[in-house]
Amino acid sequence: MTTNLFDVTGKVALVTGGSRGIGLMIARGLVEHGADVLISSRKAADCQAAAERLSELGSCAAIPADVSTQEGAVVLADAVRERTDRLDLLFNNAGATWGAPLEEFPQSGWDKVSHTNVEGVFHLTVALLPQLRAAASAEDPARVVNIGSVDGLKVPMMENYSYSASKAAVHMLTRHLAKRLASEHITVNAIAPGPFESKMTAFMLASDEGRDAVASTIPLGRIGSDEDMIGLALLLSSRAGAYLTGTIIPLDGGYSGC
Repeated sequence: MTTNLFDVTGKVALVTGGSRGIGLMIARGLVEHGADVLISSRKAADCQAAAERLSELGSCAAIPADVSTQEGAVVLADAVRERTDRLDLLFNNAGATWGAPLEEFPQSGWDKVSHTNVEGVFHLTVALLPQLRAAASAEDPARVVNIGSVDGLKVPMMENYSYSASKAAVHMLTRHLAKRLASEHITVNAIAPGPFESKMTAFMLASDEGRDAVASTIPLGRIGSDEDMIGLALLLSSRAGAYLTGTIIPLDGGYSGC
């Protein structure tokens, strides 16, 4: 009998965008629960500083990289391959956003967001398939977890057209990859967060008034906490979530469903 369904001890994980926000929450939760974690982000100094802080809690190392291009995704995959011959957990969290009025929305706002949020997920997952396959088994599949958004489930109030479209695309890409990789014992799921503390939401949550206004739109009456994100990440990473694939899980206090 499994004594701890949520055990991730010894699993090797990569978390992109792991130096701050939701990625840092996930990385910290995995480190604290015994996983060997690699974090990646574009800014080398921030990535290294976050890895050093997390190393005080367990095993964590930094691999700076930019997954917004196929070449960058391959460079990151090669760097992971130099450190480990298997990858149990891949969290595709690196993301970008853009906001502008409808008739002023620039092409650059589509290019940056689409390249990072959608193409980056695809290219990195494909580049790391050999390591994911090496970790996969019927009893304990390798896991890919993509970070989508409630903005890909419910039309947002903000004019972030490329962001909401990209996250809806992430959700469908998740399902498509899940169907393709299930026979190889690799599960692919997505988390669709509502409001959590991050650089992307800082403009909304910086003041008490802004935080209260956001919380008032959430049926459960608050924004998400680190523990909320960590709990779901552990479920999807462990034996507890081994029979889940192709799911898009809203983590939003009821915002998208109530």
